[in-house]
Amino acid sequence: MQTLAHTRGPLLGRQYETQRLGELIGAARAGRGGTLVLRGEAGIGKSTLLENAQEVASGFQVLRAGGAQHEAELPFAALHQLCLPVMDRLTELPAQQRQALEIAFDLASGTPDVFRAGLATLGLLTAAGQERPVLCVIDDAHWLDAASSRALAFLARRVFAEPVAMVFAVRLPYEEGELEALPGLNVDGLSDADARALLARQSHETLDEQVRDRLVAEARGNPLALLALPRAGGFAPPEPASVPHRVGHGFRTTLSGLPAQARLLLTLAGADPTGDPGLLWPAARRLDIDLATAGTAAAATGLVEFGARVRFYHPLARSAAYDDAAAGERQLAHRALADVTDPVIDPDRRAWHRAQASAVPDEDVAAELERSASRALARGGAVATAAFLERAAELSLDTERRIERTLAATRAHLDAGATDRAAALLTTTALLTTVEGSDPGSGTAPGTGSDSESESESESGSGSGSYELQQAEADLLRGRIALARVDDSDGPAAMLRAARRFALLDPARSRESYVEALEMSLLVGRANGVMDMVLAEARTAATTTSPHAPDILDALDTLTSDGHHAAVPLIKEALDGAEGPLWARHPALAIILAAELWDPVTHVRIIEWLLKNGRASGSPLVLRLGLAQAASAAALTGDLDEAMAAIAEEEAIADATGAPPVIYHRLQLAAMRGRRDEAVALFEAVTATATATGQIISNIHWASAVLHNGLAEYQEALAAARRAAADGELFVAGFVLPELVEAAVRCGDHAAAVAALASLTERTQASGTPSGLGIAAYARGLVEGTESDYREAIDRLTDTPLLPYRGRAHLLYGEWLRRQGRRQDCRPQLRTAHELFSGAGLEAFARRAADELRATGETARSRTGFARDQLTMQELHIARLVATGATSKEVASRLFISPRTVDAHLRSIYRKLGINSRRQLRDRPDLRSVDRSL
Repeated sequence: MQTLAHTRGPLLGRQYETQRLGELIGAARAGRGGTLVLRGEAGIGKSTLLENAQEVASGFQVLRAGGAQHEAELPFAALHQLCLPVMDRLTELPAQQRQALEIAFDLASGTPDVFRAGLATLGLLTAAGQERPVLCVIDDAHWLDAASSRALAFLARRVFAEPVAMVFAVRLPYEEGELEALPGLNVDGLSDADARALLARQSHETLDEQVRDRLVAEARGNPLALLALPRAGGFAPPEPASVPHRVGHGFRTTLSGLPAQARLLLTLAGADPTGDPGLLWPAARRLDIDLATAGTAAAATGLVEFGARVRFYHPLARSAAYDDAAAGERQLAHRALADVTDPVIDPDRRAWHRAQASAVPDEDVAAELERSASRALARGGAVATAAFLERAAELSLDTERRIERTLAATRAHLDAGATDRAAALLTTTALLTTVEGSDPGSGTAPGTGSDSESESESESGSGSGSYELQQAEADLLRGRIALARVDDSDGPAAMLRAARRFALLDPARSRESYVEALEMSLLVGRANGVMDMVLAEARTAATTTSPHAPDILDALDTLTSDGHHAAVPLIKEALDGAEGPLWARHPALAIILAAELWDPVTHVRIIEWLLKNGRASGSPLVLRLGLAQAASAAALTGDLDEAMAAIAEEEAIADATGAPPVIYHRLQLAAMRGRRDEAVALFEAVTATATATGQIISNIHWASAVLHNGLAEYQEALAAARRAAADGELFVAGFVLPELVEAAVRCGDHAAAVAALASLTERTQASGTPSGLGIAAYARGLVEGTESDYREAIDRLTDTPLLPYRGRAHLLYGEWLRRQGRRQDCRPQLRTAHELFSGAGLEAFARRAADELRATGETARSRTGFARDQLTMQELHIARLVATGATSKEVASRLFISPRTVDAHLRSIYRKLGINSRRQLRDRPDLRSVDRSL
């Protein structure tokens, strides 16, 4: 088979590309890994550059993998292909990582974790790299299965400290998804001069100058076109077309001259992505193909090579062989391949071939696909699950089953992040119900009329209730899709519509849908006004349903209508519900309510649950939520080291999953730390992002109020506090009240201070926690100027973990005493405040306390030399973990990086801190992790 022989010698016109690849490979040879994604149209020479990279990487172990159009639904197929040559190193991995790969590759039972599988792959490559550098070559990456794509993208972001180079080839146009953020290089067409030189190098005949010039013009610098069009016996069609289209046309011209059996053999080879002759030849015999004659004719075209593997000259050649065949021939090919595929060893590929062979609905095949979907789901293959279910829906005979499977496929697409495809499937569902004649809002099913007909439908499960339930499920999914899209505001309305549909048929599900609408809105930071909508709808629905036990909706309704005193008992009961704690089902809502009650103890319980379950289940979403809340709690308790460590770990997981980091806990840390320039820059950067919606903006206002109160910039603090209070967000609207009181008092706005104090008092008295009551007491002292209030605040806050607020109680009392002329009495209070603030790193409040002390004639001494002031957040987290005795491997597993990367960070940590050993890290008191219970 002829190949693109310009791999021999210098690549024509590819000096820059080969230089980049050479630099990448040279760096890996020196122990500095890296990644490069080659992007270009079909035939532009990406595969040739991959071959060249392999030639340059002498002495490397080369690991190869590639995407296949027909294997994009099979999870971890490409990752397994890449790892297969180094699987003998599996025993060198920690048990958890070894198990992750065994599960991913179906060698052990369990639910695979994409990111632990990626980390385990990094461990394999690191082990292999101890002997010689590693080059990973991934061709046709646009066809990678989703699980492999995510794992390989994870891997690519973490090889920088390893002797590993990774090169991907992606065909354009393509929405790259996981690979989009990786370093890339666009591969463009050859210049006319290089194109002529390539033709001269490849051609065995002297081309007429006019013929050569036309080939160069038609090929537009595409090497495959330059070589394939003459072999096809002609040039491109005269009509405008892309180069890949022209090349495909040439391949189809070649195919058209083949005997029927040779064409069928090529169709069969195109339908099998494995390239396994052990499948191709038995399938061909089932179709009564004369293998000797047909195989010789097919191979003579140069489009395919029959050997240890069946290989096509180019993916476009495979596409032409498959796509140009008649539908009946493709179905014959898939049926034959299904017949020879082992149903025990490879049931999913057999099911897929059977589905492709089916021209009409077939419930038996649909059910088999549904079983494949269940297996794919158990193995973490959301994309595969969606593909199997979508095809099962297409092959379903019964309309109701078709809708059920379509809805299930929609959920799977949504779980896989394919919101556009999920939305398209929901449109299909709407069309199906329209064809059946149902009215989505009437509750009347098609065909209902006589009692006997209704009874028959009820017995068969296809009456009005089932259709209305399906419509409700569709609305829930429509709401989830909308909430996942930044520019779609219809999410809450769709979910509320679902709750209304459920109301008559399943009241409990209806109420759960209302809560789900609120929970989802909170999770995506777009809950503005949603609670009012939810409660208004729930009140109406309650009049049409049977009585129910008081639940969280009742508690929230009471909160908005009757206030905190009436609602707090109901909220507490809902948080510790009879069916288990609310946070096990709706963690975001539970977090907000715990904060609304000024209840740090419950907040800690929620955080512990989130962290425990997130680490046990491997769920990035749950773990990131837990870490974000741990950072928030640490910021509010003045443990900035813990906050920075939690933020670093959350950001590491966000980077591992390719998701943007959570924002609100970084705002809270910036507010408490009190560095104006850093904080304001962060506030402005977040405000400018597309995700800066209601909750985030409210948090920025609260954080700005805290920052400016600390800086004694009370006009700015008052303006920010008013904006936060006006937003009316749960948690923020309550937590900003102390800031509003203080700023209003300092600005002389007595009315605003009195109103804010009244609201704060009502909230904190209802909850009755020492933290809330103590904060309300010093706010009352500010407004009323009563010394006993300040003393009460200090007494109540002494045993609480809210160090910043305890320090502020001392600061405000000391300021009040100084203004009363009691210089001797104020100094102990101001000194205590300064020690608390300075020791915790609350710099703005510490300076404010120092200024007050200076006004009394006393100089405050600030503490210096904290690790947090010298290290990055990630370095601080690593230092704290190592200081507790964690090994590099343990730290690496927790932060989804390699042990070598941990060691590189440690060298930087030692240099910055002026030390040279782990023991010295353990001896530093500021690196000892403190278990603070709120």
